Amino acid sequence: MFPTDKFARLTSLYRSAHRFCHEKFQGSSRKTRIVGAGALFLGAFTLGAAGFAPAQPDTSDAPVHAIAKDLALPDLQQQVAKLQDQASENYVAEEKVRSGDTLASLLTRLGVDDDGAANFIKSDAMARAVMQLRPGKRVTAHTSEDGELQQLTTTLSDGRDGPASNLIVERNGAGFKSHTTPVELERRLEMRSGQIRSSLFAATDAAQIPDSIASQIVDMFATSVNFASDLRRGDRFNVIYESFWNNGEPVRTGRVLAGEFVNAGNTYQAVWFDDPTSKIGGAYYAFDGKSLKKAFLKSPLAFTRISSGFAMRLHPILGKWKQHTGVDFAAPTGTPIHASGDGVIDFVGQQNGYGNIVVIKHWSNYSTAYGHMSRFASGLRKGMKVSQGDVIGYVGMTGWATGPHLHYEFRISNVPRDPLSVAVPNAQPLAGTQLQRFRTVSTDMNRRLALLRPAPSDSTTLASR
Repeated sequence: MFPTDKFARLTSLYRSAHRFCHEKFQGSSRKTRIVGAGALFLGAFTLGAAGFAPAQPDTSDAPVHAIAKDLALPDLQQQVAKLQDQASENYVAEEKVRSGDTLASLLTRLGVDDDGAANFIKSDAMARAVMQLRPGKRVTAHTSEDGELQQLTTTLSDGRDGPASNLIVERNGAGFKSHTTPVELERRLEMRSGQIRSSLFAATDAAQIPDSIASQIVDMFATSVNFASDLRRGDRFNVIYESFWNNGEPVRTGRVLAGEFVNAGNTYQAVWFDDPTSKIGGAYYAFDGKSLKKAFLKSPLAFTRISSGFAMRLHPILGKWKQHTGVDFAAPTGTPIHASGDGVIDFVGQQNGYGNIVVIKHWSNYSTAYGHMSRFASGLRKGMKVSQGDVIGYVGMTGWATGPHLHYEFRISNVPRDPLSVAVPNAQPLAGTQLQRFRTVSTDMNRRLALLRPAPSDSTTLASR
């Protein structure tokens, strides 16, 4: 019998193997004896490890304790009753406003059978907005199983840059109340492309581009493309613009951030670049940083007619021939006058025959003058910065004037020039740190536009302009 101790067993096996090797290889060479002894030792060691490893752990000495604990089981009847109460509290329905909808038809589709709710919506100044929702707007109603309205919600927006809000009509005791809560809109970038087959607006409709974005496309490229006469079948456009969403529903569109228009084989591109110093928040530039905005408006008045041009004329008051140094725009007294370009007010006051006049100094050596005003814009003063399109005064007939009109002068180095024939420059290009920041924006937009462009085999070779 082997000893019960494991180490003793192994020792006994080793001694037996040693005696066997000594007897077996008594006359063998030393190398043979060493190899044989080593092999037998390893075999014996393995046999010992394999033969005497316990088949399972010995747990005969481990203490065992039984634990019993009462667990409180939930009351199933209470749970079922609570679920039934919750199920009977609210039914939720969601519908989109349809063309020709009335309040009654909308509420019927929402499962609302509540005359009190309908009367409240009709009479409450805030809740009446539900009756003015445009087709496609989403309305959600929570009702009881009997059709009584518990809550009605929808998102209100004017479709422009104004803030959006959630309109909530909810039951308040025996009656109702309405209130609004602000909405934090989700901003997305929409990327669309289209091809001209008949007109621009037909192409944007086909590409599911809102009319507000189509109008911005026209404004972006109006100085390069005459959309009334220059469009050709096959012209293409790509556009990237903002859209704002609430709970998966589009609320309004924002600004066009980048676009390109291919007309008659020429590509015109524009990228919006934010400018905190600008009253409109920024401007459009070409991909090389050159401004696409003309530095000066052709006319400082929105709707007018030219009553006297830049030429020799018989002066209506002096009664002799004299060079007219500007252009007269006839308009009713009080018509707003707009700054034709960005600049600084250099003079505001009265000057002889000009009457009430404003002089604006622009970049480089350009300046403009506006005479015969009836009055100046409120708060206008020398040294004030103005942006193109700002109202600076109103049409009148002060000074040497026989009728209400605006005398407009365009000066280069203080020498009057004809504003209708002079080559109007573009606004100043970007430079320095602004240009570096612009390149980051334009590179990103150019990559996005590249995704919208057709494959080279399908497109005409374009000459960028």
